[in-house]
Amino acid sequence: MRTKSLKSTKSTHKKLAAAALLAVAALTLTACGGDDDKKPVAEVSAETDSGKAATVLDKPYKKPNLVLTDTHGKKYDLREETKGKPTLIYFGYTHCPDVCPLTMNNIAVAKKALPKADQDKLKVVFVTTDPERDTPAELGKWLKGVDADFVGLTGDFATIQAGARQLAISIEPSKKDKNGKIVSMHGTQVLAFSPKNDAGYVLYGEDATAGDYTKDLPKLLKGQTP
Repeated sequence: MRTKSLKSTKSTHKKLAAAALLAVAALTLTACGGDDDKKPVAEVSAETDSGKAATVLDKPYKKPNLVLTDTHGKKYDLREETKGKPTLIYFGYTHCPDVCPLTMNNIAVAKKALPKADQDKLKVVFVTTDPERDTPAELGKWLKGVDADFVGLTGDFATIQAGARQLAISIEPSKKDKNGKIVSMHGTQVLAFSPKNDAGYVLYGEDATAGDYTKDLPKLLKGQTP
């Protein structure tokens, strides 16, 4: 009886920790470009896997109901285009000098470690939080330097913000900081959606490395828990 009670307590603590992390992620906004001491992409991408990057959610999110414009200027229905496919979704912007390129490059590095057939299955979607500057052409140019197969989406800010809220991700309209630079305030979570039921069941924070994604992607592709 004592052993069973201990296991139950550990399980409860684990769930509470995951819930706490999710709550913090939902409330935290990052102003990209505010820290000049960030490590460069190559160095961060080479960091050792911490083994603690993924948070498995007890209550998965539904894929957001978003219809936006892709880098070719065509309508892109997120739910329809990614239905039944392993999908990673991130909200950020192309003028961000730190968190956004770090995150997308780490995912790109991990994707390239997959067999070609698995690379073709994975959908990585970058939704801009700065649509006024991130036109389809601007998004396409930026993503080409990361991974040409990544999907870039832009559109009306209110629509993007409403879609982000469906994932408990907060974003705010772009504005000038104290130095006169235009910055976008946004949550930095990456959400992974299962190909089995299109549910967003795994969350990654901005500290996730290329090693973390490299380790987890083979499982995410199958809808398994990392």
